Amino acid sequence: MPVAVVKLGSSIVAEDSGALRLSVVARICEEVAALHAAGVDVVIVTSGAIARGIHLLGLGGRPKVFEELQAASAVGQGRLYRTYDTYLRERGIQSAQVLLTFFDMSARTHYLNARRTLRKLVDWRIVPVINENDTTTTDEISFGDNDFLAAQVAVLVDASLLLLLTSTAGLYTADPRSDPEAELVTSVSDPAELAALSISSETSALGSGGMRSKVAAAEMATAAGIPTVIGSGFEPGVMARAWAGEPAGTHFAPHPVRQPSFKLWLRYAKPSQGSVEVDAGAARALRDGGTSLLPVGIVGVEGAFEAGDAIEVVTDGRAVGKGISNYSAAELRRVMGLKSKAVREVLPRATEEAVHRDYFVLV
Repeated sequence: MPVAVVKLGSSIVAEDSGALRLSVVARICEEVAALHAAGVDVVIVTSGAIARGIHLLGLGGRPKVFEELQAASAVGQGRLYRTYDTYLRERGIQSAQVLLTFFDMSARTHYLNARRTLRKLVDWRIVPVINENDTTTTDEISFGDNDFLAAQVAVLVDASLLLLLTSTAGLYTADPRSDPEAELVTSVSDPAELAALSISSETSALGSGGMRSKVAAAEMATAAGIPTVIGSGFEPGVMARAWAGEPAGTHFAPHPVRQPSFKLWLRYAKPSQGSVEVDAGAARALRDGGTSLLPVGIVGVEGAFEAGDAIEVVTDGRAVGKGISNYSAAELRRVMGLKSKAVREVLPRATEEAVHRDYFVLV
């Protein structure tokens, strides 16, 4: 069956005070039920646990200290999920709470396990209600306002649509709150079209994302062949219109050639632990020839990565791509610039490729 992934930002789920917008959540669950009844499986990715905890604890605003945010999330997450579960059960739908961390996406075995679990829930026609596990994540490896998480989930379940619900009608040519001339961008066929736009990273009082993170999520999902819509969670019927391909905000067209799942994971989910600088010839071979990266083309190494870590490949300060290194940083420093025969003399058990082409993706 087709699958739609629907993401709700904090501004949709909760007031600035942290109080839940119960009527909005109830209406969205009603729209989820309508799609479900029409044969569309739905996955919900929701923010709002921290906002809910802030309200329940009477904190008066979003804490600045990270462990306070985690504690607020621990208080709010159960109450938030209970609200979804109640509204969905009233409409005859079974739900499941799923909490994910960035590590679940960045470690390949965890990533595949999460995919199997989510796909089984969808096969059983259960609606997963997903949030980041804020109580165990760290500031350096968090998803942000769940936009990236929603895009990852859309890839995991092979979704037919990603719908990012926010407090505005979509992406505008400028900030509509300060520029009365701002116009809604109804469709985006190529991310390059966005270069001339002023895309804000500003968030709500309790949010942590902003429109820029939604555009990045749309770029990721469309690279996987998944059409994406940024629309207003306050507009009744937006879900049905987006699914039907009717005007519902800003529509991002899927790329005509879908990237393999592994390369999407490598590009967007696995964090880089260092980088290597390559010469112009190696950069050209990687870009145009689809070759592997050999030590002879490397002229510099940054970081303290190990074999099996992801690394950035750059030339003249510009990114070429990202790949899985077959060498540690220390080993690469010993053999960079050497031809394959000389590499084998220094490291007899080394493989020929520093990064194999099957484990490399252009950026």
